[in-house]
Amino acid sequence: MKNDLIETKENVGLVITPEQLLEHWQGHRRITRRAIEAYPEDKFFTYSIGGMRPFSELVMEMIVMAVPGLEGVITGKWISGEETNELFSRRAPGTKAEVLKLWDETTEKINELWPQIPPHRFQDVDRAFGLYEGTIFFTVFYWIDNEIHHRGQGYVYLRSLGIEPPAFWDRN
Repeated sequence: MKNDLIETKENVGLVITPEQLLEHWQGHRRITRRAIEAYPEDKFFTYSIGGMRPFSELVMEMIVMAVPGLEGVITGKWISGEETNELFSRRAPGTKAEVLKLWDETTEKINELWPQIPPHRFQDVDRAFGLYEGTIFFTVFYWIDNEIHHRGQGYVYLRSLGIEPPAFWDRN
């Protein structure tokens, strides 16, 4: 793997660049998109095991946090957790195709917003959605971890339906 990063006094000890972090996140989003595609339409909004939410609701949580979250990262102004819940209830599509369309639109918006993050912001401490205090890099890791966690729930659902989920390691 080629490394184009030129070592400077400012980046000595840098483990990952913002661009690499974005690619890591988008790699996970590509896997999650394939998991959404694998679902039968009639199970996507209703199927549940052990009281967990249907996969459609887990996916909508990922969608609703992404763009408002990045806008908060960029500006330091966050919508509240309550406003996020309102977005969730307002934006829930009725078909899997509509969810995939919203997923793709969110992916494009993430790519558009990401370069607007001032590099120093990743080390800043902020209160995401007025609820979660931590460094910005921690918040972004949380979004990625949350997606992996919910995708894992979706994988359990798929397997219980006799459907092989997409390879978790194939981020292309």
